[in-house]
Amino acid sequence: MAETPDELTVNWSEDGIDVVKELDKQILTKGAWTTIIYRFQEWNRSKEEYSADKYTIRRYQKRNGQYQQKSKFNISSKEQAQKIIDALSEWTKD
Repeated sequence: MAETPDELTVNWSEDGIDVVKELDKQILTKGAWTTIIYRFQEWNRSKEEYSADKYTIRRYQKRNGQYQQKSKFNISSKEQAQKIIDALSEWTKD
C-alpha cells in the first residue's frame, strides 16, 4: 500500500507481463483525499501488443497512513479526452 501520492500507480503485472503500463501521471490534489490522472496502456494478449493510450482519473482516501482507491473514471480514447478538455477549457474561460 502507498503512503504518499508519489507512490500511487496503476501499473499491474501478471505472469511477468506488464498488463497495465503507466506512462505518466499528474497529481491534481494532495491531502487526505488525493486525485491523480494517469496515462497508461493495456496489454492485449491476443494481439501481443499494447493498446493506444488511455487515461483514468482516480480518487484516493488516506486512512491509517495508507491510500485506498475510492473511485475512478476511465477515459477510453483520445477523442473522449479531447471533448473533456474542450468542455473544461470553455467553462474556465475568464
